[in-house]
Amino acid sequence: MAERILVVDDDKGVREALGEFLLSLGYGVVLAENGHEALTKYRTGEFDIIMADLIMPNMDGMELLRRIREIKNDEVIFLMITGHPSIGTAVEAINKGADDYITKPFHLEDVKQRIEKCLEKQTLKGRLKTAQGLAWGLMLSIPLWLLLGIILVLLFKG
Repeated sequence: MAERILVVDDDKGVREALGEFLLSLGYGVVLAENGHEALTKYRTGEFDIIMADLIMPNMDGMELLRRIREIKNDEVIFLMITGHPSIGTAVEAINKGADDYITKPFHLEDVKQRIEKCLEKQTLKGRLKTAQGLAWGLMLSIPLWLLLGIILVLLFKG
């Protein structure tokens, strides 16, 4: 199943061009023109990635990021897009939970690579959680099996 991407930008041209490009790569794409619409669509659908403009009327990208992280902590990849880049906003976006920060005008090939990198990172995080779960399971089951073995020895001895 292809990953689903929610593209949020108040600039119709950017939103539609990005959406068409992502569709051509095989992603499922849903478009939203502002943070409120994006939040509504996010709550009613399953998305793997959100690409949101930083500066939008009513609800900016930072507020959308905050609300998304409140709903599903770090399960969805969040890419912040801005035409007004600054080191301060980049650091703030990353500190608040954005996975990457893309500046306009962007090259579509760069967007593609950043998405792939974030998806790979998410896959690795999932594998790490699985491995940690298995390690905990083993650590808990070994003493249980040892105890069971001791009980069996005592039962057959006596």
